[in-house]
Amino acid sequence: MIDSRALREALINAIVHNDYSKEVAPVIEIYSDRLSITSYGGLIEGLSVEEFFSGRSMPRNRELMRIFRDLNLVEHLGSGLNRILQVYDKDIFRLSENFLEVAFPFSKEYLSLTPQVTPQVTPQVRRLLESLSEEMTRTQIQDFLGLKDKKNFQDKYLSPALVEGLIEMTVPDKPKSSNQGYRLSSEGAELKRLLGDL
Repeated sequence: MIDSRALREALINAIVHNDYSKEVAPVIEIYSDRLSITSYGGLIEGLSVEEFFSGRSMPRNRELMRIFRDLNLVEHLGSGLNRILQVYDKDIFRLSENFLEVAFPFSKEYLSLTPQVTPQVTPQVRRLLESLSEEMTRTQIQDFLGLKDKKNFQDKYLSPALVEGLIEMTVPDKPKSSNQGYRLSSEGAELKRLLGDL
């Protein structure tokens, strides 16, 4: 499914370089076509994206790094990223101010042997998913779909998609807020991708 050496390096990096000051742990997510490892903290201050991809390393957690080195789980700084980049392109990395995600695509050989199971959704929910590419208000979605009846839209489109966890509110603490918007959840984005492949 995934190159085991690269996966091992990414997992160790996520643990050793995660910023634990906000009590956020690394997250591993498995989808139908990839495995994603996300660590909190983004790049450490003073390390540029270019330096990151060239294999430079600035350990955020020196004691964790020392323990992993004592256990022979890491060699020298920066070597793990180079091992990953020997097998995968840079585009598997997603860097932001607060997070670093590496998404390993499953091999084509594995995917060809694995039947893709697509959840059943109503035509209305499918249309809703296809219409969402960014955050939109209820009115914007209705206008985009050419729907005038607010109750019909609520009952047939919006509510089922929310119940199934395929979309999420932008202001979940205030469901009736005048600023309320909607966006695809990670599950909804994955389903939209799968539906587009059919």
